[in-house]
Amino acid sequence: MSTVATKPKTQSSKMIQVMGGLGALCALLIVLTYEGTAERIAHLKDEALQEAVIYVLPGAKTTKEFYIDSDHHISTEWTENAVPIFAGYDANNQLIGVAIEASGRGYADIIKVLYGYDPIKQQIIGFYVLESKETPGLGDKIQKDASFLENFTELDVSLGSNGSTNNGVVTVKRGQKKNPWEIDGITGATISSRAVGVMLNASTNEWLAIIQANLSVIQNPER
Repeated sequence: MSTVATKPKTQSSKMIQVMGGLGALCALLIVLTYEGTAERIAHLKDEALQEAVIYVLPGAKTTKEFYIDSDHHISTEWTENAVPIFAGYDANNQLIGVAIEASGRGYADIIKVLYGYDPIKQQIIGFYVLESKETPGLGDKIQKDASFLENFTELDVSLGSNGSTNNGVVTVKRGQKKNPWEIDGITGATISSRAVGVMLNASTNEWLAIIQANLSVIQNPER
């Protein structure tokens, strides 16, 4: 009786050991796969970001990464909690502009974008969607609609004496754009196109005055 009674327990114990071993093996394979691909993924993301920087700064031939620290100083040295920005230069090493990341909630999820800023003209001169899960055929038009993208070639973000934009960036209904700081929205993608206006307005009011105050550092990074 005792032999019969203990047999199921022995089989159950062996099964648990086998399952535990398989679980550990799977976990190890996942870790090894991640470690083997993480560096490659990071490299590809960096390459894509560099291409986006060139895209939003038309005419740029080279780029350089800078950081805005907690004291609102800009340098090429990273410090904890520093915010990265990217300067673009022409073939003569003259500053074309600065690429800045911005994000905000769209219809489906957080939208992350990169925009190019010309500090001399005080205009947004380029726009690129880095991440978006907006509805295909509707919200995703913010990265495909040619008419919408034309908003970001000379979008006015000039600053007043208080360091804020004279006229906040705002999205208006399609066909109702009358001022250079307005974004002509997308019919059928109202929430997504408005989200772009909100995030650009917030970002420009947060960072542009700091960039202007440190402009000589960005124009002459080697000095």
